[in-house]
Amino acid sequence: MPALAETLSAAEAARLLGVKLPTLYAYVSRGLLQSAPGEGGRARRYPRSEVERLLARRRGRAATGPGSALRFGEPVLESSVTRIGERGPEYRGLPLGDLLEDGYGFEPVAELLWTGSLPERDAPPAPGWDPVDLGVRQADLLRLLPPGSRPLAALRLAVPALALADAGRYDVRPEALLPRGRTLVRRLAAALALPLDPGRVADALGAPSTAHAVAVALGARPGPRTLEALEVALVACADHELNASTFAARVTASTRADLYACVSAALGALSGPLHGGGTEQVEAIVEEIGSPEQAERVMHERLRRGELIPGFGHPLYRGGGDPRTPPLLACARDSRTRSARALLGLVDAAARAGRPSPNIDVGLVAVCASLGLAPGAAAGLFAVGRCAGWIAHVLEQLEAGFLVRPRARWTGDA
Repeated sequence: MPALAETLSAAEAARLLGVKLPTLYAYVSRGLLQSAPGEGGRARRYPRSEVERLLARRRGRAATGPGSALRFGEPVLESSVTRIGERGPEYRGLPLGDLLEDGYGFEPVAELLWTGSLPERDAPPAPGWDPVDLGVRQADLLRLLPPGSRPLAALRLAVPALALADAGRYDVRPEALLPRGRTLVRRLAAALALPLDPGRVADALGAPSTAHAVAVALGARPGPRTLEALEVALVACADHELNASTFAARVTASTRADLYACVSAALGALSGPLHGGGTEQVEAIVEEIGSPEQAERVMHERLRRGELIPGFGHPLYRGGGDPRTPPLLACARDSRTRSARALLGLVDAAARAGRPSPNIDVGLVAVCASLGLAPGAAAGLFAVGRCAGWIAHVLEQLEAGFLVRPRARWTGDA
């Protein structure tokens, strides 16, 4: 405990924080503030530095979020995986833009997120990146997959099935979890083919990279430009700090559940229309536009009806726009497909009208549209890429070793 002169009484601490004494005591009970008995068993004292730190956090929350740390407010978990900097995400301190500019593919970026260091460019693949099979009977999955399902639905079905087939899934040591994670990512990339063309699964499993596997599974010709676009998309999606799906994965990992349970929880969160499912809303407006010449008309008709334009704006990037999006749009700029041209027409129309900048949902749909991929491909691509971040956060949460259990602020009747 600091010297008496460096501590505050309960009344002084409450006055500095601008709260009542019961609130001060609640901070102590929740572990937000330390206290210790005064000399000779007198009333408890509060370190001034701790009180000032808590005051700064409360002011920061008020400045950055609408009143709650769980609503784009102050961080609720400590993490060294990804930081959202002025230039966008920084994976283990390395800016996403630099990684893309230097041509790093998905696998080394995933290893960076998982281990904290980039592999040498000529290093052989780490154990687990080359699964020999899907891990479950393909026919069993197809019997349960309704006709017309999207790729993301196939992933949500495959993960629990893979869990049941893996007797060693409860071993959560890093040396056991990492190879399992690599294999899971590659199997999910191949599983994208299940609702589209199951015959492509085997070829996707034999592909030399995750991007190549995604291309084969989704039915794209894996030429150099296609593979480059998919590498950019996978790397851009790899992590984004404590988004909803990653938080779901961390909460699940904090219970020491197996990796498949963590990824299943994350996939469930990703499927919502306010997260990865937002790509399907972008696909829908692209279909509504039809051609780039109609983009401005459709946009203003939606605005006239008070409807949102999906895929534009992001709560974390209110000024300069989502920095993950320009590299994705650049991959689609030369496309001649109708849907890609329609979406790029909407991007241009929004810019002329001074609307918010496009976010990653638009970027992913643009890439998939430029490759002529089926509806739902963008959400599946998003999930495979983000799986790298989910695994990184699972590893970090397991190492932290505590149960994530937020408290609720009571708002009902007394």
